[in-house]
Amino acid sequence: MLLKPVLGGVYVDATVGLGGHAEEILRHIGSGRLLGIDRDEEALDMALKRIPDNRLTLEKGKFSDIGRLTAEAGISEADGILLDLGTSMFHLKTAERGFSFFSEGPLDMRMDREQEMTAADIINKYPEKEISRILWEYGEEKLSRKIARAVIDYRAKKKIDTCAELSDIVYRVYRKRGKRHPATKTFQALRIAVNDELNELRKGLNEAAGLLKSGGRLCVISYHSLEDRIVKNFIRDEHKQGGLRMLTKKPMAPSDEEVRLNPSARSAKLRGAEKI
Repeated sequence: MLLKPVLGGVYVDATVGLGGHAEEILRHIGSGRLLGIDRDEEALDMALKRIPDNRLTLEKGKFSDIGRLTAEAGISEADGILLDLGTSMFHLKTAERGFSFFSEGPLDMRMDREQEMTAADIINKYPEKEISRILWEYGEEKLSRKIARAVIDYRAKKKIDTCAELSDIVYRVYRKRGKRHPATKTFQALRIAVNDELNELRKGLNEAAGLLKSGGRLCVISYHSLEDRIVKNFIRDEHKQGGLRMLTKKPMAPSDEEVRLNPSARSAKLRGAEKI
């Protein structure tokens, strides 16, 4: 484990999710302490049921809240911080959360269900040019303009309510299906926009770097090029400025065995740095 949790250490799992990483960290820290943070109250509830451990504190928040939440928890510095940027299978398999292009559920995609803006708001209210920009900038979707035009044409007749409706619109633009579903990049882009994920990542990296003690480690798991580029550039810049020591010149990829056990991990990239 690149995080290298130590006995008695203080750690932050900034995307605790259902508690998989948290459980592993707790196995190594003895009487140490772990703060788990997540934007999703449902995920926090499930993590609490999975890990009824008094060494674990769970708090609702975003990456930009790391500094505030650690201060409120009485943590002034951490031995290690983990950010796992992936969408959980819980979100993808829960139809009403609206993350999956296979779903008949509402077009939602909010990590925090108390947030007002949904993917449906973007698709049904934003102008064509802005939808195209989002698909290109956050999804690197080469057919962003054609998909945006198709969305505008469709919604002129009927509001786009479900994931399946949007998926079908994109499918008809592509007219064929390759190794990946044609709507993959569109759904990625909308999810990033709805949850402001890239800005939150940038803020979270800065918050984390400021919280680490000397020798403390920052580990980030990303799943697409936009995230990985931000993490790579942040660690590189901090390394040049003498704030962090780069632990991974190239990102670490999952083993064949890990992918076999968890196919969704196939695109994962792990980067790490140590506070100087």
